[in-house]
Amino acid sequence: MKDLAIINGGRHQKQMQTTPPQEPSASAPRVQLLTISEEEAGQRIDNFLLRICKGVPKSHVYRVLRSGEVRVNKGRIDQLYRLVEGDVVRVPPIRMAEQSTQVVPKLEFPILFEDNYLLIIDKPAGVAVHGGSGVSYGVIEQLRASRPDAKFLELVHRLDRETSGILLIAKKRTALTNLHEQMRDGLTDKRYYTLVSGDWKNARQHVKLPLHKYTTGDGERRVRVQADGMASHTIFTLKKKFKEFALLEAELKTGRTHQIRVHLSASGFAIAGDDKYGDFPLNKALQKATATRGALKRMFLHAHQITFTHPESGKPMTVNARLPEECEHFLRSLEA
Repeated sequence: MKDLAIINGGRHQKQMQTTPPQEPSASAPRVQLLTISEEEAGQRIDNFLLRICKGVPKSHVYRVLRSGEVRVNKGRIDQLYRLVEGDVVRVPPIRMAEQSTQVVPKLEFPILFEDNYLLIIDKPAGVAVHGGSGVSYGVIEQLRASRPDAKFLELVHRLDRETSGILLIAKKRTALTNLHEQMRDGLTDKRYYTLVSGDWKNARQHVKLPLHKYTTGDGERRVRVQADGMASHTIFTLKKKFKEFALLEAELKTGRTHQIRVHLSASGFAIAGDDKYGDFPLNKALQKATATRGALKRMFLHAHQITFTHPESGKPMTVNARLPEECEHFLRSLEA
């Protein structure tokens, strides 16, 4: 009969007297002393711990923070402490989740812009930006796998899995922090192309509907219009009308989850191919080509333009991504 002994903070849970003392195994949790690099500086200690302690529940991370077991330069800190380059962080013994044996494929994506601070790619539809919610890996994990020497790669923002287009990745923490501040202060301009079903009337239309996030019974993340939801604002500009559809440009004034999709659905206009908030019989019909139009097997939502200030040079930048060929082909079929 064997008893499991866990050594942590000097406390030793019960051990059979007949069992001789053993050295801790190489895989046993132990104290770590981590020196903060330039790229890690500036982030809060709680966010740093959550990133390095993969698979550890948030509640446990905050518990060890509150207990004082985490030290910076041998002193106690609270969860709001911001790390400085050269700080030495004491991380107490924390048992991590078993690492997945699944190999993340090394994959690059079409590059729209790259320098020492930023990587901007054209994300295909159907690809998640990160792992989670039933997805083992996404764009960021695949980029890290393909660039093993990159010291820092972090998503600046997110796109829905079904949405294609411009995605910003920071290559330095200073760039990430700067761009987050720009987005929080409303200094960035993000534009999307989308195709909706119905007779869109207005050349330019503001939609201001509060949005509330919730989780369905099967754990799926959804959003609905709700009076006490987060204030949300989208401006839609009509680009072209077709017999049964309208091509719109959506300008985000706020950046809520599924904002464009829910604002359009609540306004009576479903995005072609939207499998969460759209017209499901229409989506099924769109997947098959007819004599008057081609097939559309994806959601027609594409992040086509972003304007921001470069985090290092301070110069304004505008980046564009053309509509994917499958969307262009569908539009051409509507004009035939």
